[in-house]
Amino acid sequence: MHTYSELSKPEAKEILAELMKKYSEYKSKNLSLDMTRGKPSTEQLDLSTDMLGDSAYKTGKGVDCRNYGMLDGIPEIKELFAELLEVSPDEIIVGGNSSLNMMHDCVVNALLMGVSEGSTPWVRQGKLKFLCPVPGYDRHFAITEKFGFEMIPVPMDGEGPDMDTVRRFAENDRSVKGIWCVPKYSNPGGITYSDRVVREFAALKPAAEDFRIFWDNAYAVHDFTDEPDKLLNIFDACKEYGSGDMVYEFASTSKISFSGAGVACLAASKENCKYLKKQLSIQTIGYDKLNQLRHASFFRDAAGVRAQMKKHAAIIAPKFRTVIDILEKELGGKGIASWTNPKGGYFISFDMPGCARRITQLASEAGLSLTPAGSTFPYGRDEADSNIRIAPTLPSVEELAVATGLFCVCAEIAYLEKMLSE
Repeated sequence: MHTYSELSKPEAKEILAELMKKYSEYKSKNLSLDMTRGKPSTEQLDLSTDMLGDSAYKTGKGVDCRNYGMLDGIPEIKELFAELLEVSPDEIIVGGNSSLNMMHDCVVNALLMGVSEGSTPWVRQGKLKFLCPVPGYDRHFAITEKFGFEMIPVPMDGEGPDMDTVRRFAENDRSVKGIWCVPKYSNPGGITYSDRVVREFAALKPAAEDFRIFWDNAYAVHDFTDEPDKLLNIFDACKEYGSGDMVYEFASTSKISFSGAGVACLAASKENCKYLKKQLSIQTIGYDKLNQLRHASFFRDAAGVRAQMKKHAAIIAPKFRTVIDILEKELGGKGIASWTNPKGGYFISFDMPGCARRITQLASEAGLSLTPAGSTFPYGRDEADSNIRIAPTLPSVEELAVATGLFCVCAEIAYLEKMLSE
């Protein structure tokens, strides 16, 4: 098979004409397909429905979860998260249903109050900057954009963020206050940070004493192969350098139980937890302990969570295989695009330089909704116009086959149009 770059213009025009016929056939079907966000399917949500039938309201130690108190979470749910994240329960603060909300609160708290007793609030320190591995999570970038940070893109490779870039900015500029990280099955690339990268994060010597690593471990247990990626515990790595205060780790059950009614947590050093709980005590009397108890009773321990994730994997893995197989069949060997093949998480990262906006436009006009091109970069600006995040989890396998077939037609059309215009 010849790569598309080897085609003559007459050959390219002939292939484009055939693709436009296929595209018209897709448009005539009046499709309505959604691959925009990493939403669990109804079948996944049904896995935890039995949790809702539990009417218990007292913890094993007799705490009445209907009442006030237990600001940082009931013991059972703290112990569950501690086991999953390999920290101690007194290094866990349990929040509401959203880890993103906890990240937002940590940024706001640092802006207004500082990161520790006696530290200067970020907002009083002039221009602020934040490091953003790309491609990355659009909702992370939205938080720092909202509060006026200058966001600095950090390129990713197969091991994680480029640490030379991270060091260059973090260790030489006091206005750099933090970095966003999705260290396991990154959003959207599906990359798990290597042991080397984790250790280099732990070894950072930021110019700003109040620099924080926002370690969003959203997919800590979201494996769907028999040989899942392993992520080194960053707090263990930090012990060697005495840098544990530098890290805020976040997780939730949003894609384990219910995406809109799970339980979120923050893992941090004891010193950070003490300070954050002081701030939290003014914000709330406590989060939903009945929901915490439902989750703790349903899962019981980390083994229970992992057993649940095997059920998720049985649903999700065929969907990822469907998308990858069709991408390989339709686009493989043509030399026009690349994509990731992750072992877990919720996304596939697709790259075709100079074509992302056109692909999403064509797809939208034919009834396929995709995350907007550029969303995986700060300010929505992908200078290479290359990256598209594909979210396979919500549609059925049958819908995914149609959606991915259409996506491939759109990708080929976009590439040939660009080629013929040059």
